[in-house]
Amino acid sequence: MVFGERRSGYNRLCIRPAAALGFAALLLGGCTVGPKYVRPTANVPPQYKEAGNWMPAQPSDEISKGAWWRIYGDSQLDALEQQVTVSNETLKAAQAQFLEARAAVRVARSPFFPVVTGGASASRTRTSQNKPSVTAAETNNDLQLPIDVSYEPDVWGRVRRSVEAARSEAQATAADLASTDLSLHAELALDYFQLRGLDSEQQLLNSTVTAYERALELTSSRYQGGIASAVDVAQAQTQLETTRAQAEDVGVQRAAFEHAIAVLIGKTSYEFTQQPLPLAYNPPPIPVGLPSELLERRPDVAAAERRVEEANAGIGLARTAYFPSISISGAGGFESARIGNLLEGPSGFWSLAGSAAELIFDGGQRRGVTEEARAAYDRFVDNYRQTTLTAFQEVEDNLAALRILESEMKTQDAAVAAAQHSLDLSNSRYKGGVANYLEVTTAQSAALGNERAAVDVRTRRLVASVLLIKALGGGWSASQIPAI
Repeated sequence: MVFGERRSGYNRLCIRPAAALGFAALLLGGCTVGPKYVRPTANVPPQYKEAGNWMPAQPSDEISKGAWWRIYGDSQLDALEQQVTVSNETLKAAQAQFLEARAAVRVARSPFFPVVTGGASASRTRTSQNKPSVTAAETNNDLQLPIDVSYEPDVWGRVRRSVEAARSEAQATAADLASTDLSLHAELALDYFQLRGLDSEQQLLNSTVTAYERALELTSSRYQGGIASAVDVAQAQTQLETTRAQAEDVGVQRAAFEHAIAVLIGKTSYEFTQQPLPLAYNPPPIPVGLPSELLERRPDVAAAERRVEEANAGIGLARTAYFPSISISGAGGFESARIGNLLEGPSGFWSLAGSAAELIFDGGQRRGVTEEARAAYDRFVDNYRQTTLTAFQEVEDNLAALRILESEMKTQDAAVAAAQHSLDLSNSRYKGGVANYLEVTTAQSAALGNERAAVDVRTRRLVASVLLIKALGGGWSASQIPAI
């Protein structure tokens, strides 16, 4: 109705339905208050600094399928990794956390629908005959079948923002699950390669002990023949026992890695034993891709971005408190004194009501909640950008490690060959009586040290390759995040 204007009956008939439809559309559709989400920007380099000319391989089918460890062609590693997928307790906990977050989305969606409650009641009462205005005592039955309905239309988007926040958190949790899965499989591969590196070192020390035992026998024979001195025998004995001690010490580290693998595959240390198996291969080629692709390949980056959207929804949710809350309620059912006519038409009853309430004064609570939500959003944006910087750093670190270690491996192999040649010469000089045994022990120490260093470099190369695959996301893609 417009002030002072008269409306014809035709106009009133047209305007009232239109107003009713508009009000219904407002209640059902409403509007969503708060800022629209825009993915935050991140500093992405045009290329990897440490890649240089080292741009290996095309994407591997195994990596793209997530079973990235199969590029090493190690059946024992593959069997252990599959047990991680099935039996690791940390991974199971992450899966349960995702299911919990997904269920929270269903809870957040529930206010889109009205709440309907039903019940039944029966009572029998008798009034007092001595009660004022009562002429005779009466006994009455009251049978009821009530149904109550309440509904709060999502006019300002409070429910929509709650669902948006819950969905983003569930998607972030799904990315967390993928990140946990990647970390656990990478941790197993790291432990496995380091254990096998220790097996190589153990094999080297055992063969060296055998060689030193023969050297001690030779020196003892020379001493008995008057060719060598007791000092030579003592030096040979010292070298032998020192190497034996080193061989035994390797067992301490190996046991720790074996126990760690047992936990990763969901077993006790008593249930798991890994047979010694020295390393026999080098890292395979690994597809690197472009830096811009990394933001879609790292689950931790995806999780950080999803939580930014969740925080953005939190701002909108805080803003809805500035608008009135509207609710609709209704009740209906049947009521009668006799069960025989309880469900007949005349026994029916109903009521319908609506209300709107606006908070007038809250002492700055709504403003504080809104400022808190905006600060949380800024914090999650900063966390997202820091996560992307860390991701690029990890890729660069391991690209550099692989590139440098490959060159170091060549140098170390040359050092091993030179040390072995020096040892052969020293043994020949000693047997010919030209050199004393100190020269032999010095050459032996140098040869063993260089061979152990070569084993260490080989192990570190495989470790760096695993860390690079992990830094690149292990074949994961943001497209794998469920829509929910």
